[in-house]
Amino acid sequence: MRIRIDLAYDGTDFSGWARQPGLRTVEETLSAALGTVLRTDPPRLTVGGRTDAGVHARGSVCHLDVEPEVWGAVPGRSDRPPGVALVSRLRGVLPADVVVRAAVPVPDVFDARFSALRRRYTYRVCDQPHLLDPLRRRDTVVWRRPLDVGSMDAAASSLTGLHDFAAFCRPRAGATTVRTLLAYGWRREADGTLVGVVEADAFCHSMVRALVGAVVPVGEGRRPVGWPGQVLQARHRDPGVQVMAAHGLCLEEIVYPQGERALAARDAESRAVRRLET
Repeated sequence: MRIRIDLAYDGTDFSGWARQPGLRTVEETLSAALGTVLRTDPPRLTVGGRTDAGVHARGSVCHLDVEPEVWGAVPGRSDRPPGVALVSRLRGVLPADVVVRAAVPVPDVFDARFSALRRRYTYRVCDQPHLLDPLRRRDTVVWRRPLDVGSMDAAASSLTGLHDFAAFCRPRAGATTVRTLLAYGWRREADGTLVGVVEADAFCHSMVRALVGAVVPVGEGRRPVGWPGQVLQARHRDPGVQVMAAHGLCLEEIVYPQGERALAARDAESRAVRRLET
């Protein structure tokens, strides 16, 4: 059986999602907890968004495969559904910085990574350090120069659409950097914090933090509004684009289609290597 897990975590004390020898990671922590509760070896997990060290998540999704008899045994002597029992029992095993919100059976064609239609991230920046809420210090980046949110929003919106985002990604052999940026905008909250919202069908490694780093110089007035677009068109990393600190970034949501046929179609589309037409 394939099981979908919805989870959230504070990434501060993790070395990212992916398992790494000798390091504390979300994947290893969750897999070990599932193995304890299911009374199996730690299962292999496939995640919809592989976050870097220090990045947080409110809406992450992963999946695992279990034998039907293992799933059926999760409630033990209780009359709770297996998914409800699993969530409850995981609370007693997981550390406080990881929370599993739901566990449900899904069709075999569901893939947490390749079935996703889109992912949404937020990035928080405080450019008035004296107003910083100390309770938000772990998920908000302090910026010591004032930022113009209107200029940042205008620059951000100019980057949306289907593009080659090579200028904002760390290159990986054989991987495409063509993505569809569905939405990118900035707003200032009532407490003065700037929040960037970035949504795309998929992201390359370090892409979101580089997209943020491209508009911050615009907000400072050091670059014109059109500069991030020029960087995008150049298709190579620009030293003027800073990859921003990880702790300001949070994976908020991963959206999936409904129905087996739609899941299978999206999976096939996601696995196809995309290229821009010339």
